[in-house]
Amino acid sequence: MQKYMIVGGNRLQGRVRAGGSKNASLPILAACLLGSGRSIIHDVPNLKDITVMMEVLQHLGATVKREGNTITVDTGSIDTFDVNEELMRKMRASNLVLGPMLARFRKVTISHPGGCNIGTRPMNLHLKGLKLMGAEIKERYGYITAESPTLAGTEIYLDMPSVGATENLMMAAVLAKGTTLIKNSAKEPEIVDLQIFLNRMGADIKGAGTDVIKINGVSSLCPAEHTVIPDRIEAGTLMVAAAVTGGDVLITNVIPEHFEALAAKLRETGVEVTPEEDTVRVKGGGPVGAVDVRTQPYPGFPTDMQPQFMALMTVAQGTSIITETIFENRFKHVSELRRMGADIKVEGQTTIIKGVSKLSGAVVEASDLRAGAALILAALVAEDGTVIENIEHIDRGYDRLEKKLGALGARIIRVHS
Repeated sequence: MQKYMIVGGNRLQGRVRAGGSKNASLPILAACLLGSGRSIIHDVPNLKDITVMMEVLQHLGATVKREGNTITVDTGSIDTFDVNEELMRKMRASNLVLGPMLARFRKVTISHPGGCNIGTRPMNLHLKGLKLMGAEIKERYGYITAESPTLAGTEIYLDMPSVGATENLMMAAVLAKGTTLIKNSAKEPEIVDLQIFLNRMGADIKGAGTDVIKINGVSSLCPAEHTVIPDRIEAGTLMVAAAVTGGDVLITNVIPEHFEALAAKLRETGVEVTPEEDTVRVKGGGPVGAVDVRTQPYPGFPTDMQPQFMALMTVAQGTSIITETIFENRFKHVSELRRMGADIKVEGQTTIIKGVSKLSGAVVEASDLRAGAALILAALVAEDGTVIENIEHIDRGYDRLEKKLGALGARIIRVHS
């Protein structure tokens, strides 16, 4: 078991690089299954979730090798079509092998996936779309089996713009006969990155980033080489870290258009946010004003930044209201922030936060990935020391976060116990 020990009070200053996107890397690694041979993916962060996806691919028979931040996947020797329950329960995104395995091999069995317990994330949209394409779906004893001798292009309307369903259906449709239209599709930048990679493999896809994606099926795909986009959530977390400490931080390897909603809210609080072509400078120092936030699908304010922004609001001047519209169970960090002295009231899917003049160090627990990040941000400005337990959740989405924050002046260490 590992913990973070943090002593707050230091103003963060300096330059830091955001790593490659976890949420872009995972579907792209799964997409390697669509072509026989060796694909090379660059700037893949060294995270627990990535390791699990590598294990899933290896379980299926692929040869997977990491050298630094480059992962090579050779899918020429796939020899099984079942993903065991132990691997699936480690990570929600392991379900992304469903679409590509069905498309290439016409059959696959997975169990219902695990991941952070932040709310209901059913597979119904994935399965509904695959059924419309001609797949036969059987669900028994917690397992999903999908089979189809031939997938056919069709029109699919998603009841909600699910990122995972959009990605899975894109990957299934690339080898289907005919044209597939995915309507009300998710618009996240990670889906655009997946489209770029699939097209490099020989797919014919247009429309990613809009609410209609058009996929003309092709007969086969080839391996490809690709560099994933920067991680907008890691960049956003570092931006809030600069804001909450009144710091002055330049974050490199970013795409500013990907976090415009967050940047706008930070500016509302009085923090300076200056984007350039591939960098963003965040400068605080003055009083942070309270602002209201409502999470929305991209390009709205991201649910994955809600806990971190709440940490900032706990020390803002005034009262803020944060409403969570994506996941119904994403306020688990509230009780831990209260242990540190935050004044937060929960009413259904809304929180009312009255800013306090100071937070106090405490022993707290990370209940999920982004909740853990919020506790780190709160600890950076808390008096005395804070101990954050269960940091394996944080390691699912942040690559050596303590080293990056430490290089900016934070007093944070990882303790092995």
